[in-house]
Order: sequence, then C-alpha cells, then structure tokens
Amino acid sequence: MRKLIFLVCGVVFVFSTASCTWVKMTAQGEGVRLLQSARSLESCKRLGNVNSKVVSQIIFDRDADKVAEELSYLARNEAAAMGGDTIVPISNIVDGRRSYAVYQCFQTPGN
Repeated sequence: MRKLIFLVCGVVFVFSTASCTWVKMTAQGEGVRLLQSARSLESCKRLGNVNSKVVSQIIFDRDADKVAEELSYLARNEAAAMGGDTIVPISNIVDGRRSYAVYQCFQTPGN
C-alpha cells in the first residue's frame, strides 16, 4: 500500500510539473521583443547571439510550447543584458536548446 501511495504521488508530481513554467522573465527581458523572422530588421544593429537551454524531458517529453516559451524568456533576459531589444530564433529547438540573434533596433535614451 505504501509503495502505491508513493507511486501515485510521484506520477501526480511529474504531471503537475510538466506544464509549469520554471523560467521567469526579468523586467528588462519584458522590454525585448521576439520576432520569428529577421526580414524587417535591416535598420537594426546585430549585437550577437545567445544560446538558451532548458530541461525538455522529465521521464517523458515536456510540452513543446512551454519549452519554446522558456527558451525565449531566457534569450530575452540575456538579450536585455547585452543591450538588445529584439531577438530572432536562428535554430530549431533540439534537446531543449535554441540559439537566437540579438538586435538593437531602437535608440536607448541618452544615445
């Protein structure tokens, strides 16, 4: 009986955490926009790349949308730290990893 209770609790824990967002966006990251294409960024300055990684599997694969959301949160946070205001994915999501190009498209106050 005791083993059954532990098994049920473990299953409930795994399923409840599978859809949770573990990564939080910073206030600075909220100011960074995510675009799906670099076509409209001709007037922007490319600052470099960032690489994001999250856990994509806990016994089973996590929800793909949650993984993508968390990867973009991490990239937006990192882009803000670089002085960027726009990111564009430059790779597909593979094993919880994705790369993004970072751009500065808007002038910051004082520049």
